Amino acid sequence: MSITIAKRTDSLKTGVGPLHFAQRVSSFKSLLPLFPFFAFVAYFLLFPLTFIVRDAFLDNDGKFTFSNFEECFKGVYGHSFFVSIQLSLISAAIGAVAGALIASAIVKTGTKSRRAIAATASVLANTGGVPLAFMFLAGFGSEGLVTKALKFLGWDLYAGSFTLFSATGIVLVYSFFQIPLMVLIYSPALENVKPEWREASDSLGGTKTTYFLRVTVPLLFPAFLSTSLLLFANSFSAYATARAMTSGTLPLMPLLIGNLVDGNVIANQQHLGHAMAVCMVGVSIIVMSIYVLVLRFSKVKR
Repeated sequence: MSITIAKRTDSLKTGVGPLHFAQRVSSFKSLLPLFPFFAFVAYFLLFPLTFIVRDAFLDNDGKFTFSNFEECFKGVYGHSFFVSIQLSLISAAIGAVAGALIASAIVKTGTKSRRAIAATASVLANTGGVPLAFMFLAGFGSEGLVTKALKFLGWDLYAGSFTLFSATGIVLVYSFFQIPLMVLIYSPALENVKPEWREASDSLGGTKTTYFLRVTVPLLFPAFLSTSLLLFANSFSAYATARAMTSGTLPLMPLLIGNLVDGNVIANQQHLGHAMAVCMVGVSIIVMSIYVLVLRFSKVKR
């Protein structure tokens, strides 16, 4: 009897036997409802990405080459890479700072107000493309309603070099969905700050500056940084809004990739668009890797 029990115990320890097989089957069945999701991701993300990476290393004759990646950092393509990163950094910084300030004010309101604002922010954060471009043209265009109202008050937006079709205008348009996205993601981190911590700091003789530097900043900075990285990735990969606003006149990587994929291919650069897409994927992977590391660091600190 003891020998039989020992054998069954050993079979469980080594991962064999009918009980272990039943557990494996049960775990497999629990994944079946996720099969449509995995199929969707594979068909619309993994398969296209595989072909893009393959074609990025091929020349017009189908031979292996690195020349496509060399062209990505030369001339107008290298300039578009720099402009895209610069515009993404600026829009992410504006969205992060403005969104954090708005979120800190929203957290102090009532529960119903927070829910209403969160619902509004979720709608605004997902607004983009042609509808967003039309909205800004109707409001801030040269003959827009807001432009005329400001001009009536004595401020002419177009008196200087400002235009919606420049990098400055794109940053303004991007801020429309970057700020609500920051409010939506950053608010839960602010809600985790307990009022008791402020009371404990006051009882120990701490000032507002001490509480802010030693409690608030260490607690909220990882969430602020990780959300800022998401804003950067969001603006770096945006295509529809910039395309609708500038018609491809602004040198941005997504727009140039779209032109190359649509058939505007220069001689001997048939796969240049694929190489630029791989470069964008590489930047996104780096940003998201830093995002994951920040989240892990914040969990360890807690």
